[in-house]
Amino acid sequence: MSAPSTLQVRKLEVDLSTGFERHWHGGDAFRSMFFNALSMSFPVGEQFFIDSVREALKRLTEEPRHAPLRETIQGFIGQEATHRRLHGLYNEQLERQGLINRWQHWAQRRIERARQLKPLHPLAVTCAYEHCTAVLADVTLRYDALLAGAEPRMQTLWRWHAAEETEHGAVAFDLYQALGGNLTWRRRWFTYVLILFSLDCLGQTLLNLKHDGSLWRLSTWRSALRFMLGRNGVLRLSVPALLRYYRADFHPALQADSPPARGEHAGVSAQQLAERWLQANANLYRVLR
Repeated sequence: MSAPSTLQVRKLEVDLSTGFERHWHGGDAFRSMFFNALSMSFPVGEQFFIDSVREALKRLTEEPRHAPLRETIQGFIGQEATHRRLHGLYNEQLERQGLINRWQHWAQRRIERARQLKPLHPLAVTCAYEHCTAVLADVTLRYDALLAGAEPRMQTLWRWHAAEETEHGAVAFDLYQALGGNLTWRRRWFTYVLILFSLDCLGQTLLNLKHDGSLWRLSTWRSALRFMLGRNGVLRLSVPALLRYYRADFHPALQADSPPARGEHAGVSAQQLAERWLQANANLYRVLR
């Protein structure tokens, strides 16, 4: 099973030009700075994903059987471009608040090195990052408490992004498979990405908290422990799904179509959650194509 052959490109009608509160996530410093850190990685990261897919696409034959994948890739590129643009505006507001984006520079240096590799390696890295973001997207949509109390515009932005990440989560993977991507290298690059993503996210979150002046507050660390390691903590919810990537028979769409038996929205798959959110909030975005 793979991604739908047609992906809509949507423009989210959320105005960030007026700014938002420093602790926009219900006054919680850690949660605000954690999500801010993720946003800081997206403009550079998503441009890398677009470039990696475009470069690898040149190797795909013109056979009719590949036509649906080519069409899906155009939707993938359009969706990632809109994410890049909106998170760029988001990050401009963070700079005005005095936060410093180091993650983009860490990522840019690695991207320069990755350009020296054969096209399937950057594509494998993209597949790995897409899996990480798809898992986080499902957690965001599935567990309402993760964004409860957050500023409404920010809830909309993060859930819209999560829905589209779920929607196109299999595109890079399908291209990698169509080009004969190697299983061993897929696993190796995922290990690399998982370690770097975790360290970069932690490092940027700590830097955000430092510049925010909330790094050494007891309330910050209590929130961090609850949010990451609590009963419905992000790590506890994410790790099992992340590790499925090592399975030889793994496919993103199969995972997204497999609903958990317990927890919030039990029995509802990630794809269904994404579709429901997009349908229920159609007034919040405009379809471009």
